[in-house]
Amino acid sequence: MHPTTGVLVCFEGGEGSGKSTQSRRLRAWLETEGYPVVLTFEPGDTEVGRELRRLVLDPDTGALDPRTEALLYAADRAEHVARLVRPALDRGEVVVMDRYVDSSLAYQGAGRDLDVAMVERISRWATDDLRPHLTVVLDLEPEEGLGRFAERDKIEGEGLAFHRRVREAFVAMAAADPDHYLVLDARAPVEEIAAAVRARVEPLLGQARR
Repeated sequence: MHPTTGVLVCFEGGEGSGKSTQSRRLRAWLETEGYPVVLTFEPGDTEVGRELRRLVLDPDTGALDPRTEALLYAADRAEHVARLVRPALDRGEVVVMDRYVDSSLAYQGAGRDLDVAMVERISRWATDDLRPHLTVVLDLEPEEGLGRFAERDKIEGEGLAFHRRVREAFVAMAAADPDHYLVLDARAPVEEIAAAVRARVEPLLGQARR
């Protein structure tokens, strides 16, 4: 269910692929064009979400059962959409998200080897089936992305086989729905990536207010 007011753009990809950088660049461009923008991220961009983020990412919390992890991410996402994302879209604003449902499908589904269909059912229910107008996948070899971190959280600390499954899942989701995805090589120059994102986002802005 794609929003009928506002515009929802999500950035997805593996660790170190530049999602935060490109999210900020897109927000800056949209603001110069006169659009109200909400830049947000998952997990953790609500008061409840901050505690959930600590539980799923802090190594000090110890190992979680994969189903527990998937449910905690879904709980964060439900609160996030209800408190922040949906209200902004209802106001006609552009919401730029760093991670969304696809991250659970890739990390908890493919990465943790859970039933992807079940993870999707939980995530779609948590978000009332709210779907992005566009998902930008920044594609990068896990070896390169993980090499950009000196310290790692619980997800970043998983082995290469895990992160390779995650990457393959993102690419497969994008290939199955090219109308709503844009896959870009994360090794390309930052401004080249940003320009490609702007080119895909601009035609969507007709239902956003200025």
